[in-house]
Amino acid sequence: MALKSTIFKADLHIADMDRNYYDRHAVVIARHPSETDERMMVRLLAFALHADQALAFGKGLSTDDEPDLWRKDLTGAIDLWIDVGRPDERRVRKACGRAAQVIVYSYGGSAAVLWWEQVRGRLQQAGNLKVFNVPLAASQALSKLASRTMQLHCTIHDGLVSFADDNDRVEIEVVAVKPA
Repeated sequence: MALKSTIFKADLHIADMDRNYYDRHAVVIARHPSETDERMMVRLLAFALHADQALAFGKGLSTDDEPDLWRKDLTGAIDLWIDVGRPDERRVRKACGRAAQVIVYSYGGSAAVLWWEQVRGRLQQAGNLKVFNVPLAASQALSKLASRTMQLHCTIHDGLVSFADDNDRVEIEVVAVKPA
């Protein structure tokens, strides 16, 4: 018998001063049984960094044909493909062929650094690919904010991201590993 995803709900208030984007999103996140709180919260971070009304969560871990997050235009073409973690190099190349822009948010400390060193030579030439690294301490602190129902405030200013609930605050400086 297959395990079912666990549903998390986040009331996410975003104040992105870098993009002049201010909105509230009622986000429903299906966490795959094999997914950690850390990965789920990095997905939520990626959502906050690129939030708009058309951005949606994909099926993620349960399918290879969809990213963790994506935005399609009115014709169904993929404008933005976002993967979290350390995706297979073939998956990233395929995404670069399907989407106008591809972004990977890696995390996990030395494992993320090792992943990029292994795939860099084959992905460096992709002009529509950006790769960012979420520092280990930040992703672990972010995972502590995870709960089945979350009230979160996200402020983005000068590239620094702040996530806060009623009890804790996490400061995150996402590091650009490969700018487009």
